Amino acid sequence: MSAVFLVLASFLASGVEMVEALTIVLAMGVTRDWRSSLTGAAAALVTLGVIVAALGPALRLVPLDTLRLVVGGLLLVFGLQWLRKAILRASGWLALHDEREIFHREAELARTAGGARGRLDHYALLISFKGVLLEGLEVAFIVLTFGTTQGSIWLAAAGASAALVLVVAAGAAARAPLSQVPENTMKFAVGVMLTTFGTFWGGEGAGVHWPGGELALVGVLGFTIALSLALVRLLRGLHRPLGAVA
Repeated sequence: MSAVFLVLASFLASGVEMVEALTIVLAMGVTRDWRSSLTGAAAALVTLGVIVAALGPALRLVPLDTLRLVVGGLLLVFGLQWLRKAILRASGWLALHDEREIFHREAELARTAGGARGRLDHYALLISFKGVLLEGLEVAFIVLTFGTTQGSIWLAAAGASAALVLVVAAGAAARAPLSQVPENTMKFAVGVMLTTFGTFWGGEGAGVHWPGGELALVGVLGFTIALSLALVRLLRGLHRPLGAVA
């Protein structure tokens, strides 16, 4: 049961972050230089791989209960942040995330940026590197914490890798921002999963004995979904204009 959630959460979280990173890489490639943009993205992926490979063994040295308590707390922070934005967007308090708008904004910045374009365009390289690295760090955190806590970093990495391959393939085929991806729905799902795991593992680390063991994840998941949907309905009833909440 937890293995399925592990792979799915890693896949969805990676998919959301990689769609955002892809938008930046595409903007740099279209407006500046494809070689430089792809070089920056590749360098960021290598850096992320080194981070996962270096920190993974170190996390295994931490006692499991302590690890679950700390990881549970951190996942709650991440999960509630994702869930908060997804709820606000679903209820109309925040505008939906628009990858096409982000693409045009990044492209306009790239067109007006200076810098010589020699063998490599340093602006395109650095912006692509920064975009992929920053978006990927959150994925690396999820892969490390999920994988270490469940004793299978490679299983979490498999979900993340599958998302990366899918997003890259879709981007290469479209050569345009993936604006049709239901990103808010994915963020809602990831927020729910991270919150669920954070509650479950944090409780275990604090000494809570969940009835049914890992089957309790289903109950925590159901409660989190029901509460989130109730908040969406409640906020919709307040008739707040778009963009009212930052």
